[in-house]
Amino acid sequence: MADSARPRPVILRLPPEVVNRIAAGEVVERPAAAVKELAENALDAGARNIAIAIEDGGLKRITLEDDGCGLTADELSLALERHATSKLVPDKDGRVDLLNIHTMGFRGEALPSIASVSRMRIVSRAAGQAAAEIYSEAGRIDGPRPAAFTGRGGTGTRLDVADLFHATPARLKFMRGERAEALAVTDVVKRLAMANPETGFTLENNGRNVLRYGAERDDEAGRLARLGAIMGQEFRDNAIAIEAERDGARLSGFAGLPTLNRGNAQMQYLFVNGRPVKDRMLTGVVRAAYQDFLARDRHPMLALFVELEAEEVDVNVHPAKTEVRFRDAASIRGLMIGALRHSLAGAGHRASTTVAGFALGKAQPEASQVGLLWQAPYSTAHRPVSLPRGVFETQREPFVPDSAPAARVEAEAPSAHSGEFPLGAARAQLHETYIIAQTADGIVIVDQHAAHERLVYESMKRQMAEGGVRRQALLIPDIVELNEDEAARILERAEDLGALGLEVEAFGPGAICVRATPALFGEMDTAGLLRDLADDFAEYGSGLVLKERFEEMMGNMACRSSVRAGRRLNGEEMNALLRQMEATPHSGQCNHGRPTYVELKLADIEKLFGRR
Repeated sequence: MADSARPRPVILRLPPEVVNRIAAGEVVERPAAAVKELAENALDAGARNIAIAIEDGGLKRITLEDDGCGLTADELSLALERHATSKLVPDKDGRVDLLNIHTMGFRGEALPSIASVSRMRIVSRAAGQAAAEIYSEAGRIDGPRPAAFTGRGGTGTRLDVADLFHATPARLKFMRGERAEALAVTDVVKRLAMANPETGFTLENNGRNVLRYGAERDDEAGRLARLGAIMGQEFRDNAIAIEAERDGARLSGFAGLPTLNRGNAQMQYLFVNGRPVKDRMLTGVVRAAYQDFLARDRHPMLALFVELEAEEVDVNVHPAKTEVRFRDAASIRGLMIGALRHSLAGAGHRASTTVAGFALGKAQPEASQVGLLWQAPYSTAHRPVSLPRGVFETQREPFVPDSAPAARVEAEAPSAHSGEFPLGAARAQLHETYIIAQTADGIVIVDQHAAHERLVYESMKRQMAEGGVRRQALLIPDIVELNEDEAARILERAEDLGALGLEVEAFGPGAICVRATPALFGEMDTAGLLRDLADDFAEYGSGLVLKERFEEMMGNMACRSSVRAGRRLNGEEMNALLRQMEATPHSGQCNHGRPTYVELKLADIEKLFGRR
């Protein structure tokens, strides 16, 4: 078709109701988004208790009641006008800074957008004012008028949103079903509850209680209690406190020990100035911090809270405010990685309590089996068993059946008393693989190969850090062809790569000349490594693949040079290994996040034998 035959476009001014529905499509794409906006408004109002109820995943009805400061009748009318907000305050010259935002929400679209695609009723009461209500159906407003408000705090707001998207039925076709929508609402409430431990939250779905979190103290203990209620008691028991500051930015929160890990990253949360956000930077941060503790398909549990000046972060990147953009992303990333690594190092040889729980679960027989084990002597032989007189007095040597592998029992070293050391004193070696140690209140079982492998690996890391990375110059430099963007990303970080033994320089448009590689790697695919590095720099801002290659090589070397399973150790050697573990960071897990030892408390062992 010729250009002259094309219809001439006409610019039209859209009716207000259409504008509101377009805004609703950006801000309120599903019930969970509506719940998020309404709950954030309640938090901005100073609510200390927020009760949420949904029906049919929120599509039929969303009810939210808070005990915040409430709204007057005049404010109710303003609240449903587009671009009316309490979140932006003009300065003395009447200017408004869109980056100077100190509250959860600031857009004027939220309430009018939700009202434009639903039937909404708001009842509110402010201090010293009579309660009032306002009603909106698909954007048509009725009120405000006097009403009765029975909130338990005397002030507050109750919002009732019925038949969400009834004014835009086409959008209903894109909903994922009642269960999926209810799960999305639950996730939103959990994230808001994690960020606001001082506020109590309840959530009901179709009249059934889903979540109930009481208000906690606004301190570290209160935050950990709230995180434990949401992420599980095992996280609360095995979390390491995170605390660091850099260039005016403060990081706090909790991270799980490497031995407490999951098959996906769903238990990783990031909050910026109290706002739950989803940022791909977190993926790179976690991968960098835990890179030599976990296999690539395992993910730690953590919740991190970043606080910085409002001018240093843009919260208006996404209409639903679920993404942010940092002015100095590299500094924030370095702060997070450094704090995580420091806290993990501070955990020393500690392994998660879930390791012992898993072991006990495997050792604990089923209830029916317990009954059989206890009843068999009486049901099959109804006579007492007689023992030779003096059997306990004469039996001094450990009894080992001929058909069973012998356990090697070593005499305890004079100075190695079990109560003096966290990992106890060595008592025996089983199957020439496992060391049994006695602690003040239990026993420790150590995998001698995994433990020594970690010790050798940490020693190699220290030596490399002190002496630097040795390079091997290439007799004939490798020329690697990349696209110009990939090459630019590599060359921007040439100095950092040089510190790791990879010497690169430009060789024309889109080409990289590799003059030296880390000696540790031997022969390698330089082209593949550079492409992976370019992808890492684009995705995470860091060359993780090179560091991971180092750790893989050092891990293999550590494995070959460590104490092997099947080697006999004497008592002195076993105790020396235990003392080294206690003095070495990260010795509680191998490079892939598996535990190097299992600790069983005496009380747990007594339960296995029915003593408790």
